[in-house]
Amino acid sequence: MIDNPDDQRFELTENGFLAWADYRVQGSRYVISHVEAEPPLRGTGAADRLMDAIVAHARANKLVIESRCSYARIWFMRHPDAADVLP
Repeated sequence: MIDNPDDQRFELTENGFLAWADYRVQGSRYVISHVEAEPPLRGTGAADRLMDAIVAHARANKLVIESRCSYARIWFMRHPDAADVLP
């Protein structure tokens, strides 16, 4: 996963296709507004792996993740072990 600050999104490339999470930075908080994967990656778990990588990035950089995207909110509900990066 890479952080692409120019486009304000996290990106994960698998098999030549992209999954991404759009964000806005508010202080030390990353507000995730949208998570999406290109059609060939849908249903493969790519968005799940992207969210895992975002949480690892947040932990390593002492960031807080606020999810405004329905996918991200549901992902955090399903992964209570990642709650330490939530506000």
